[in-house]
Amino acid sequence: MPRQTAADFPREVLNLFDQYVHGAISRRGFLDGAGKYSVGGMTAVGLLEALSPNFAAAQQVPESDPRIVTSHVAFDSPKGYGKASGYLVRPAKGPAKIPAVLVVHENRGLNPHIEDIARRLAIEGYLAFAPDALFSAGGYPGDEDKARELFAKLDANKVKADFVAAAAVLKGMPGTSGRIGATGFCFGGGVVNFLATQLPELNAAAPFYGPPPTIADVADIKAPLLLHFAQNDERINAGWQAYEAALKAAHVKYEAFTYANTEHGFNNDTRPRYDAQAAALAWQRTLTFFAHNLRTA
Repeated sequence: MPRQTAADFPREVLNLFDQYVHGAISRRGFLDGAGKYSVGGMTAVGLLEALSPNFAAAQQVPESDPRIVTSHVAFDSPKGYGKASGYLVRPAKGPAKIPAVLVVHENRGLNPHIEDIARRLAIEGYLAFAPDALFSAGGYPGDEDKARELFAKLDANKVKADFVAAAAVLKGMPGTSGRIGATGFCFGGGVVNFLATQLPELNAAAPFYGPPPTIADVADIKAPLLLHFAQNDERINAGWQAYEAALKAAHVKYEAFTYANTEHGFNNDTRPRYDAQAAALAWQRTLTFFAHNLRTA
C-alpha cells in the first residue's frame, strides 16, 4: 500500500489534527470534528490512526549501526527540574574533537523519531545530544497521547532551564571542539529560538517551524540562524513577521525558508504530513549550515 501523504486528507482534518497534537482540542474533539469527513469506510478513529506516527517504518539509522555509539547521560539542572537526562550519540570513529549539536524534541518528549534524528547527526560527524523534557515525569512513556498529557503538566520555565543546562553540559563534554549548534522541531524549534537569545556561546541555530522567542530578547541573539517554515502552518507563521522585523533591526545573521505546499511537521517522516522533497532539502541546508558554522568558522 502506498504511503499516505497530507494530500490524502481533507484540509479540515489536518487542521483538527494540528489542534489536537498541540493541546487546543481533546482527542474527543478531534474525533467529533473528523467524523464529518469520514469517507470510504475510514472512520474518525481510523483517520487519527492514519495520522499518527510509525516510528519503525521511518527509522533511518538503527541504534545498532556500527558507525555510532549511543548512551544516556544524566546531568544537573539546578534552575530547572534539578536532574535531567539526554540521549547522547557519538561517531564511532573520527577526529579526536568534533562539534556538537543539541537536538530538541517536539511536545512529546524524547520519542524514537528524535533519537533517530540524533543518530542521523552523529553519522555526519557530530556529537548529538537529545535531552528528554519528560525525564522529571518518568521519561517518554512510549505512547504519544500519554506523552502529550504529561508534557502539558510541565513547568515551561523549568523545561527551558533544563535545555539551557543541557547546552552547557554538551559544550563541555570531552571530545567536543567547543563549538555547539542546536536544532529542534515545533516545540523544539521554539526552544532553539529561545536558546539563541540566552546563549551567546551558541554558534549556530536551525529551528524547524518553531514559535518565535520573546521579541524584546531578539537583540541578544549572537548565533546565525537558519529557520525552516511550512507554507500551510498559520499558527506558527503568524509570528514570523514580527520576529523577522526584530532580527533585521538587531542585525542578526539569518536565512529563512518557507517550503511550498507543506504542513507543520513536514520533516517528521513518521507521519503522513511528512514531505520527502522538502524534508530532504531542509535537512541538506541544515547540514551545510552546521558544516559552515561549526566546522569551518
